[in-house]
Amino acid sequence: MRMRAAIVVPAASAAVAALLLTAPQSQAATGHHRTARCAEKSLTVRAKAAASDSTVLRVGVTNRGARACVVDRVPTVTFGDLDGAALPVPEGGTGTYRLAAGGTAYADVRTIADPADPEARRVDTVTVAASAAHWGRSFTAAQLGTGRKVLVWEPVTTWWQKSAAAADRAIGLG
Repeated sequence: MRMRAAIVVPAASAAVAALLLTAPQSQAATGHHRTARCAEKSLTVRAKAAASDSTVLRVGVTNRGARACVVDRVPTVTFGDLDGAALPVPEGGTGTYRLAAGGTAYADVRTIADPADPEARRVDTVTVAASAAHWGRSFTAAQLGTGRKVLVWEPVTTWWQKSAAAADRAIGLG
């Protein structure tokens, strides 16, 4: 008597195959449902005052890692020993931003609307982090190019953008 070989697909494998078929193409192609958070050590953070407007800081983050990862949708920007961080513009900055391996994201930070504002605070440093869970990198006023101090009052930051020009448009420059 001759026996036929049967192909048996375990229920778990069938479920995985069904999920891959129904997942968005980017997930189906990679098999990943979630991109990992970026490790702080794999990121390079930069900041510099905008040449056209000293009340705006241009910040960037580059993923030096070999794989895509995610950071918070909005950078965390704090000022010296003042409480709080720059608020996102537009509101609703929760969520993540995907950085490709070797990719860079850009954001602009307006530190103060009116430099003559009598309520302006003056700080020596600004700290920028790609995610709230990161320590971030601190920049002195001199490193930023703002003089001896950074003027701060009701600061706002854009969400991460694909280009510096997009960040400028989002904050109202150029």
